[in-house]
Amino acid sequence: MSHPMQPEAVITASAPAPVGPYNQAVKAGGVLYCSGQIALDPSTGLMVGAGDVEAETRQVLSNLQAVLEAGGSSPGQVLRTTVFLADLGDFARVNAIYAELFSDGVSPARACVEVAALPKGARVEIDCIALAV
Repeated sequence: MSHPMQPEAVITASAPAPVGPYNQAVKAGGVLYCSGQIALDPSTGLMVGAGDVEAETRQVLSNLQAVLEAGGSSPGQVLRTTVFLADLGDFARVNAIYAELFSDGVSPARACVEVAALPKGARVEIDCIALAV
């Protein structure tokens, strides 16, 4: 068993493998730091949604939820998220789907920014920080 403050990598096959030199999440001191998720299908590694931001958002949140669960957390334990959008014009559509996952309890603090580009041509990426056991 690791020391509670010792960083521990969180890895699950239920979410896509990282596309770079990082972990899906790192847990330390009862806090889970989740890397950004894009709409990759965990079983194929391919993007889903064919550019449909709503389909991408659903996959992103599914991936994020899998990482949260693997790290001993849940959407209700999320403290903060960052939403990255390739087009801020997608804000309302992404927000409606995002609200479905974070509807119970206290909604997390959040930042939402438009970016020039995201990995693999994604239209949305979301990361988070959550409490974890």
